[in-house]
Amino acid sequence: MAQPDSSRQSASRPMLVYDDDCGFCTWCAEFAAERGTFDLVGFSELEGDQLSRLPDEYEDCAHLLTDEGTYSCGAAIEETLARVDTPSRLLAVAFRQLPGRETVREPLYREVADRRALFGSFASRNPPTREEDGAEDGTERE
Repeated sequence: MAQPDSSRQSASRPMLVYDDDCGFCTWCAEFAAERGTFDLVGFSELEGDQLSRLPDEYEDCAHLLTDEGTYSCGAAIEETLARVDTPSRLLAVAFRQLPGRETVREPLYREVADRRALFGSFASRNPPTREEDGAEDGTERE
């Protein structure tokens, strides 16, 4: 569930915070931005006000910062999918009707996140931090 944020006063675009050193994560973030209204912010680009809205161990998963609050990990992906203009939005809406969905959502998120390299072999984009480093392959650094 989102943590309320009373410091926000005007409506702004949701901010999708992701691991910008991961090809799969970059692909997912850009997929959402191409099909919805999101500002993308990689971990390497976070600033003070953004960091203050994130949990201490923010690099463990993706986050969605909205005027309503902060969504983290599986909740961030659920909320993001509910806001994109694709059939996945309908799946997110249906998923929200399931009793106890939180008990499935977070382990499912972790299963995918822990296998980013595998999923990245099917869907990947060159991460912004690799473009700066001159790396071309989009695979994760060790």
